[in-house]
Order: sequence, then structure tokens, then C-alpha cells
Amino acid sequence: MILFTYSRLSHLLRISGSKASVFRNGTEIKHGAGCCVQLKRLQGMQSNGSMNKKGLQDRQKQQMARGLPKQKAIRDVKQVIVVASGKGGVGKSTTAVNLALGLMAIDKSKSVGLLDADIYGPSIPKLMNLKGNPELNDDNRMIPLINYGVPCMSMGFLVQDASPVVWRGLMVMSAIERLLRQVEWGSLDYLVVDMPPGTGDVQLSITQNIPIAGAVIVSTPQDVALLDARRGAEMFRKLNVPVLGLVQNMSVFQCPNCHHHTHIFGSNGAKQLAETISVKFLGDVPLHLNIRETSDKGQPIVISSPDSPEAEAYRKVASAVIQNLEELTR
Repeated sequence: MILFTYSRLSHLLRISGSKASVFRNGTEIKHGAGCCVQLKRLQGMQSNGSMNKKGLQDRQKQQMARGLPKQKAIRDVKQVIVVASGKGGVGKSTTAVNLALGLMAIDKSKSVGLLDADIYGPSIPKLMNLKGNPELNDDNRMIPLINYGVPCMSMGFLVQDASPVVWRGLMVMSAIERLLRQVEWGSLDYLVVDMPPGTGDVQLSITQNIPIAGAVIVSTPQDVALLDARRGAEMFRKLNVPVLGLVQNMSVFQCPNCHHHTHIFGSNGAKQLAETISVKFLGDVPLHLNIRETSDKGQPIVISSPDSPEAEAYRKVASAVIQNLEELTR
């Protein structure tokens, strides 16, 4: 089989970029005299008062709708769950990995995949202890790398550990499209997508191009993190993506010597935010040395220490996610 490498991907993306396609499922946005004429007509109608406010808004919505992509499901994937955060460094990727493994632990008959959508800072290869370039099948689709029974795809499989991805927005969007459409996932009950932090182009493109069953927002209890978590939740609401709930990560630290509990980042901030914005609270995950050590070794705690309280915390989050998904489909 042919290996799919970073240089091969870069070459393909540069070719697609030269054609001026803009992540529209094959639809090109063409800039020319026709667009200018339409814009001038619209502006003229507005300035002359010949169109009332409601009519103008309807016309603008029609113009905008022509450029929006149509959602298309990923082949053989039943439900897509995105794990997001407004801010980096809150443990989103670790949560995504243990959520995927927790979903499998709760129901071993379910198949779960893991997609790393963070092009600039991929973490899934390290967390899942995977290395190497994905192979291509006869249909030129990438074959995911598998560990712990979870097929995974990440930009990190295509670059060296210390190599930065220095791309502009169009190439990033094209790469995301390939990761969504050109991967041979097989039959999956859930595809967990580890989103990049923030509320930018990648989040917008993914939510507009594929149907998403729900979003999980990860935050610490700290006020600064909660501000961005709220922005993330509001973004998904505006894009008509159900918010399954908030996970409060690093909720409490227990001293290994005296067992005293310390709320380093504050107490119950994410729980209070969930109540404020009327979304479900999915659970607490403590700040614990075991989670950090097992993550750095590429042995997620749900797999390596399944009987630990930390693993149980992730399984509770996974159980709440399943319950909320079922409520949405009733």
C-alpha cells in the first residue's frame, strides 16, 4: 500500500488551492462582474428606499445561503460528537480521548473513532501512543491508525513531532476536508472529534459541512476559562448544534500525602455556568497526577487504570453524553 505523507498532502492542497475552491463540497465561489453588479443593485435598492427592511434581509439571506456548504454525513458514521473548548490548556484533548474510550467501556458493542481536528497542535498521536504515516487503500482513502480498539486520524501522523505546520487558512480548510471525507473509518457508532481551541474557521467549517449530534464543552472552573467556554457554547447554539453539556476539568486537587482537597482553579465554576446558560452539567474530572502520567505515556487512564476514581469520572461523563444523545433523538 501507498503511505500518505505530509509532503504528499501539501502537494495536493497546493493544487486544490490554486483552483480557488473554498471548502464548499466542490462548489467554487467565483468573483467577477456578475457579483459586483448584484452587489451594486442591492446597495442601490437599499439607498433608494425601494426595498423595505424585511425584504432586504430576506434578499441578503438568499445571497448568503448560496455560498454556504450543504451538510453531508460522513460515510458509515452514525453520530459525530465534537469536544471543544474556548481556551487551550484546559484538558480538552485528554477529555476527548478518555471520552472515546469511556463510550466503548460502557457498551463494548459500540465502535468509536477519534479524529484530531487540531491541525496546528495535534495531540492524539501522543495521547494514543500512535506513530507512522497512514496507508492509502485502493480508493485513495486514508486508513486510520488503531490503538486500544479505536481508529484514529490526525495531522500528527503526517508530520515529525517537532515540525510545525505553517499553513494559511485555505490549506488548513482543505486539510480538514480531507480528514473528514477521505478517511476509511469503517462502520462507527460514534466519531469523537477533538476540536482546536477557540471559535474560528475550523469550528465553523466542520459544523457547516457535517451533521453533528452534539458538542461537549470542556473548561476548568477558573473565571478566565469560563468566559471562553461560554463563547464556545454560544457559537454552537448559533450554528444549531446541540450542546450536550459542560465538563468541569481539573475541578479539585487532592494532596497525595494528607488527602486535603484544594480547589486550585476555583470551585464549581463550570457547574454554575451550565445552570446560567441552561445546558447540562456532564461531571467533574479531578486534577490528578495519574491522569497526567498515563496521558504522557500514551496509556489513557480509562484503559490503564479502569478501576481508579479518575477513570470512573470519565465513564460518568461518557454515560451522561449517551443519555443526552438519547434524549435528543426521542
